[in-house]
Amino acid sequence: MNTYRPLKNILALIVVSGAVYLTAQLFNYSTVTDRDKDPENSEYMSRYNVYALKTPDKLTFGDEIVPMNRWDVKESLDRELLVNTYWQSQTLLFLKRANRYFPIVEPILKEQGVPEDFKYLALIESGFVPTIKSPAGAVGVWQFMNGTAKDYGLEVSAEVDERYNIEKATVAACKYLKDSYKKYGSWTLVAASYNAGRRFVDKQLKLQDAGDYYDLLLGEETGRYVFRILAIKMIMENPTAYGFKYRESDLYPEIPTRKITIKSPVKDFAVFAKENGVNYKVLKYFNPWLRREYLTNKYKKEYEITLPAKGYINFAFSDYKNPDGSVSEK
Repeated sequence: MNTYRPLKNILALIVVSGAVYLTAQLFNYSTVTDRDKDPENSEYMSRYNVYALKTPDKLTFGDEIVPMNRWDVKESLDRELLVNTYWQSQTLLFLKRANRYFPIVEPILKEQGVPEDFKYLALIESGFVPTIKSPAGAVGVWQFMNGTAKDYGLEVSAEVDERYNIEKATVAACKYLKDSYKKYGSWTLVAASYNAGRRFVDKQLKLQDAGDYYDLLLGEETGRYVFRILAIKMIMENPTAYGFKYRESDLYPEIPTRKITIKSPVKDFAVFAKENGVNYKVLKYFNPWLRREYLTNKYKKEYEITLPAKGYINFAFSDYKNPDGSVSEK
């Protein structure tokens, strides 16, 4: 038995030495890896910053003062500012699309006597995607439900749905908003009721014995709704202050258009489009309210079809205006 003892000792020494070496290598590897992953030593992380945003001391909606001296109001606005500033892709798309659609909406709001701030309501409702439809069935830039649209003079049928017509829908929305203002005497409550419905707002005002939006305890969506409008307003009015940088050519241009009036049926809008110098895709882009590839128009109603001005089916942003700002007829 003593003959094998030296051999056992040698084998034990080899095993222990191997274990020590492997352990040392493991710790050495871990140390190097941890150092490489240390954010403080990363060039990328040293240049990446996320900033808290300053909330304003003064702010208005529809010329009504927002009570920024209240902590709950300030923190609610801060939340929406952070969400919409750091949800960069969506907010940048808002900025791009607004350049095309604000010039359509703004004159109608002014003509109808509705505060211009409501253009931001339309923006957050739809993102200025004219063909958008909500899971609940609300449609278009102003997200009208079927019944409300008909109540305010919009045609909704299998062939024609004027909720998708941005000009007519904006006029109808203005009528709705003005009716709400007659009821509440507050544009802020008007905005809240546009989201939640007048019946719900009426119930909450009575239940909570309140008379002001900022005093109401509301559900998540409506409780955030006005603050989201305010945050988008602040960003849109001063985008560079929130880190949004772009060239004028990055914005979606306002496309010059022409109107064609029809009073008769149209058998095939693909043929109609070609006869008027465009394709079916372009015709439907400018007239999403035409819901079929034909129009029976059995009552001989007058409709206005919008098409791009001649020469403006495809064009570069830098080319669509003359140096003096006028639009050329090509």
